[in-house]
Amino acid sequence: MTETLPGDAAAPDFERRAAACRDSLTGVPGGARSEDAWLFARLVAAREVRGERALLGLSAQAFAGLAQRHFVADAMALLPSSPHQPPMQQAVPIADETHAAFVASMCEWLIGLASRDVDAADAQCLAAILAHACLRPDHLWRDLGLAGRDDVTHMLTRFFPEVVARNREGLRWKKLLARELARATGGVPGPAPGCPGCEDFGFCFPLGN
Repeated sequence: MTETLPGDAAAPDFERRAAACRDSLTGVPGGARSEDAWLFARLVAAREVRGERALLGLSAQAFAGLAQRHFVADAMALLPSSPHQPPMQQAVPIADETHAAFVASMCEWLIGLASRDVDAADAQCLAAILAHACLRPDHLWRDLGLAGRDDVTHMLTRFFPEVVARNREGLRWKKLLARELARATGGVPGPAPGCPGCEDFGFCFPLGN
């Protein structure tokens, strides 16, 4: 028998809610009309159930276009509301100028590397989502609400294969993205803005190296 710890019953089950939200967006329980629809439904659902849509970094226009391309009609309006969540938001300006510049540069760089096999608007949306995720203090796959590193690898291979080709050392993806952006813009390679808060920061950026 599994012991129930104090407060467990009241704790939001974000994983379950995200799965339900994902299925509502795609209209196909456990699936989607396309691989890209499945990916974006997962990315959106992970933030939606936490009241963190703004963290995706998408403008209202970009989000509406994404929803029109991949989600069922009126999916966002039909999502069940939760008393635990604050009102949903669209992207808000980044207060830190350095972080804002990083996001803008990362978006531009990624879009320049986008595969010709993907929808250009989808690539722009994913570039924004990835760039904003680099501001948060965890492994990239967790910041995106995915299941693990392999999910990120698969996503990058589909949309930005050149990024994957550059990771010959098997670096963590957030570190690799920051390094390659610095090299592309003439900067000094270093951590992404969110890296210092990650539990593995010392592993990726050991002192003296």
